[in-house]
Amino acid sequence: MVRPPRWLRFARSAARPASLAALALTMSACSFIEIDSPLTTFEPAGPFAERIDGLFWPVFWIAVVIFAIVQGGIFFAMWRFRDRPGAKEPKQIHGNAKLEVLWTVIPALILASIAIPTVQAVFDLTECGPDAITVEVIGHQWWFEFQYPEHGGIKTANVMVMPVDQEVCALMTSADVLHNFWIPALNGKRYLVPGQETLLRLQADEPGEFWGHCAEFCGLSHSLMRARAEVLPAADFDAWVTAQQQPALTPAEGSAAGDGFVLYQEKGCTACHAVRTAEEVFGPEDGAFNGPDLTHFASRSVFAGAYLPYEDLSYEDALKEWLFNPPKVKPGSFMPNLGLTASEIDSLIAWLETLK
Repeated sequence: MVRPPRWLRFARSAARPASLAALALTMSACSFIEIDSPLTTFEPAGPFAERIDGLFWPVFWIAVVIFAIVQGGIFFAMWRFRDRPGAKEPKQIHGNAKLEVLWTVIPALILASIAIPTVQAVFDLTECGPDAITVEVIGHQWWFEFQYPEHGGIKTANVMVMPVDQEVCALMTSADVLHNFWIPALNGKRYLVPGQETLLRLQADEPGEFWGHCAEFCGLSHSLMRARAEVLPAADFDAWVTAQQQPALTPAEGSAAGDGFVLYQEKGCTACHAVRTAEEVFGPEDGAFNGPDLTHFASRSVFAGAYLPYEDLSYEDALKEWLFNPPKVKPGSFMPNLGLTASEIDSLIAWLETLK
């Protein structure tokens, strides 16, 4: 049997790693495709996210240089000391004290240069500033609840409203299972643990909307558990607070909205969803299982765990889809299919649209 030439043997041995490297480059190139990527960590919009971003890139480039040196050394050794007829065995360097000290000290120095700023950042990001606004974040299957204890106990869902250039201290826990709150443009991830309180510092430099997501698998609709931070100028935030502190309007009897309000009470929606009117507070008792507070439902641009409305679906059509069969839209939803008719859905939507 004729032995293949050396170049062919080398090509065969290098084919697999070369293929894997090409695949990795191809997959990494997907991140540069111009698509909507609301959860990217590479567009920090506030000081805390920028602090993390500032740590990532130096570590990344250090890792790239080390990877290149190591891989270059491997390929050089593969080529320089490849098996050849009559070739001598390479000289062994076992017991070379200078080399052993050198390749121990260099990694230690590299790790120290990474560890010191990293530890400093970790400590800086685990204590809120004295002027921070407190927002209590509660994870539910499968939506986030936001409470503002310093602003009259405002309760809202899916959308965290923040003033620009103002730190928000998110005090977080979970009402059921383990969740993870993540708005990548404003900070990293932080767990929401039942029975415990964790902390996350958030701040945005410019007004805008920033998407978030639950980053810990928490059940059937984990992938549909989203959130949004809406950052407003200070005056607009104050106006939002004033509006959220107002009770919901009671619709006139006999109107479409009035019929929807009656349906809200008759269909058992009050078992989970609170509505605060000037005359009465409807909803579950304190401490009981609850869904999102509906008092100002129409002031939020998204609902159903910030999943609806999605692209190419209008707000009203999304409401119809949701009210018609919630468990179909979000598998495992605790909101049951009430068997609503088209006219009942229209009445409920007419009422919900008044809750601004």
